[in-house]
Amino acid sequence: MLTRRHFIQTSTALFSATALGTVAGSPAMAAGKGDWDAWDAQVTPAGFDLETTNPWGLHTRFLPRRVEAKSGLTPGDIHVDAVARYLYLVEDGGTAMRYGVAIGRDGLYTPGTYTIKRKAKWPTWTPTANMIKREPEIYAQYANGMEPGPRNALGSRALYLYVGNRDTYLRIHGTPYPRSIGTRASSGCVRMVMAHVIDLYERVDTGSVAHLYPAEHYVTATS
Repeated sequence: MLTRRHFIQTSTALFSATALGTVAGSPAMAAGKGDWDAWDAQVTPAGFDLETTNPWGLHTRFLPRRVEAKSGLTPGDIHVDAVARYLYLVEDGGTAMRYGVAIGRDGLYTPGTYTIKRKAKWPTWTPTANMIKREPEIYAQYANGMEPGPRNALGSRALYLYVGNRDTYLRIHGTPYPRSIGTRASSGCVRMVMAHVIDLYERVDTGSVAHLYPAEHYVTATS
């Protein structure tokens, strides 16, 4: 079982919380590389700088930055802190990339340890049966799937979380609602700004482990 732990050292205390949502995705329908490149350009601001560009009006603490990681962590692993709304990707050399995220609404977050078995650029999205049952007025119209593109619920990139060979329908993915970053807004998945998840996607390998920590605990840090 995952427990509260000290794992990142930064300049401030991290009140982070992890959350992944129960959203399903399937292979892209008719879209190809030309569409992907055009959509990447559409969701990536001109002159984009990962750590400073902020047309979305995010709180500055949710902008990506490189931080010091506690020794002993496995490079390539992801740690989602559900209280502070941070996702950390552990790097070689004792550092980690930190990104702001949104997590699942109350009762829809599932902490645990998962394996990233699949990655997808501009995926399609299909709501789960539970999502349709819970909020049919929102999700029933997409029962047969939503085609990829900048308005798709999974956004520009998706990392698919598994337990063994079982797809959990939890994803780390982009969102067309960047102002939700820092909140509990999703149906369970971890949401990221589309330009930020494009960066994360290139750094993460399939087979990497994602640790989602309980929302009831938080990670502390000191400078």
